[in-house]
Amino acid sequence: MAKIAKAIAGCYDLGSVLEGEGRGMRAVEFWKAVVTDRVDFLDRLLSLLTDRGIRFCVIGGQAVNAYTDPVVSLDLDLAIAVAQIEQAEALLREAFRIERFEHSINVSERGSDLRVQLQTDPRYGPFVERAAVREILGVRMPVAQLDDVLRGKVWAASDTTRRPSKRQKDLADIARLLEAYPHLRPHVPDALLAKLL
Repeated sequence: MAKIAKAIAGCYDLGSVLEGEGRGMRAVEFWKAVVTDRVDFLDRLLSLLTDRGIRFCVIGGQAVNAYTDPVVSLDLDLAIAVAQIEQAEALLREAFRIERFEHSINVSERGSDLRVQLQTDPRYGPFVERAAVREILGVRMPVAQLDDVLRGKVWAASDTTRRPSKRQKDLADIARLLEAYPHLRPHVPDALLAKLL
């Protein structure tokens, strides 16, 4: 099932795959199948953060999914309230595998292909305070505001230290946002607009 879902996800956006939802699986089931989350990593991680009062919001590609037609990804990027980053890291270290990098904390769990990245760059901290609960692939979570999602994608696409493939994905996400919300175009630097198809 997971191999089929991955093949489908490579060819179609999730909206077209789940048309006629009554005949198939729910979006959250599809997402879990694609990321091969056999240990409920996503549910456990979100519950742990919520139960301990850690303020967070979804950023990155999954946040783009909250505002546009969704595209399946193995990544889930979260911004954590700046004052709670160390607390969140210690809490998650007790339950999951943690890798610390200069501007992020990667969280993973054996039995799940889902890759969770906590952004520690303080520029993302204010996103948490402005976030609102939205649905992403059938899961309700706090999501950064539309303007903040675009801002984060512009920062990522402009970061020359990121791998070229990641920056291309960021450009694709910017294009998805601009197609759905053309009024945001003035918020994208000309240098990035020139790279969009």
